[in-house]
Amino acid sequence: MAKKSVASLQTGSKRLTKAIKMVKKGDSNSYSFVETIIAPDQASKWLDKQ
Repeated sequence: MAKKSVASLQTGSKRLTKAIKMVKKGDSNSYSFVETIIAPDQASKWLDKQ
């Protein structure tokens, strides 16, 4: 199960979102975090990707 986190960032006139996703690594029992800064309208699409 992936944990989802979204935070809104505002820089100047541009609105951005920092999205953090917890992803399970292959066959092992460990997890890693993947984060990116994207436009708010693309955040849910990025989080839904496997």
